[in-house]
Amino acid sequence: MSFAELLKAALFGVVEGITEWLPISSTGHMILLNEFVKLDVSPEFWNLFLVVIQLGAILAVVFLYRRTIWPLRVVRRRDGTKHIVWKRQTLQLWAKIFVACIPAGIVGVLFDDWIDAHFQNWQCVSIMLVLVGILFIIIENIYQGRVPTKRKLGDITYRDAFIIGLCQLVAAVFPGTSRSGSTILGGMMLGMSRPAATKFTYILAIPVMAGASLLKIVKYGFAFSGQEVAILVTGMVIAFVISFVAIRLFINYIRTHNFKPFGVYRIVLGIVMALYFLFLKG
Repeated sequence: MSFAELLKAALFGVVEGITEWLPISSTGHMILLNEFVKLDVSPEFWNLFLVVIQLGAILAVVFLYRRTIWPLRVVRRRDGTKHIVWKRQTLQLWAKIFVACIPAGIVGVLFDDWIDAHFQNWQCVSIMLVLVGILFIIIENIYQGRVPTKRKLGDITYRDAFIIGLCQLVAAVFPGTSRSGSTILGGMMLGMSRPAATKFTYILAIPVMAGASLLKIVKYGFAFSGQEVAILVTGMVIAFVISFVAIRLFINYIRTHNFKPFGVYRIVLGIVMALYFLFLKG
């Protein structure tokens, strides 16, 4: 087992943990990093690693929002006995999450390999980085000064959830869009506050990313070598730790700041990626 490969996996975990939860495209950053820090693995395992490393990031969301997403609570009766009850608001939240998952879930199961073959490339990523970056700036300018009508998760309707699911579908088809970026943008256009749209996006990531990881593992098979297991575990553990910090910092940031800086960053990154592959890599 190579220690250098584990260090590389840890570096990918750091990048995943930061970029997965910011609207800047984790795929774009992972592709660029892979140009300079390549894991000594097969192309099939690399495609698996890009997705499964997200499981570590998901666990950070589960831990941070455990009280919001857990549907049961213990109630103490007057006689001192305890019993378990369902939390109605949490059940409704998960029903909305299910609705939001439908578009990407159907397309992912049916066209996962086709999407990877046609859109998993630097051209698509760089174009979507720039386009969504421009959209962030435009939407922030349009909605500047407007008062959000939906500040809590409970204010989100099933119609809102389905539309956000369609936004997520765009990100699922076109790498570089940023799953969090597209769904947060969709939420803001529906009248959600930045914190509400972001929180819904993060919880929505739990079934989506877990499902995508399971699909990749099933297609790859379970015949992992010892080094491959070590690389996956290292990447996921680091992604969990970094995600835990990144999510908390980002939620605090958006309470008083807008997304324009991320829009500018995306545009610059997309241009840099295109120039690199066109003139340096080519």
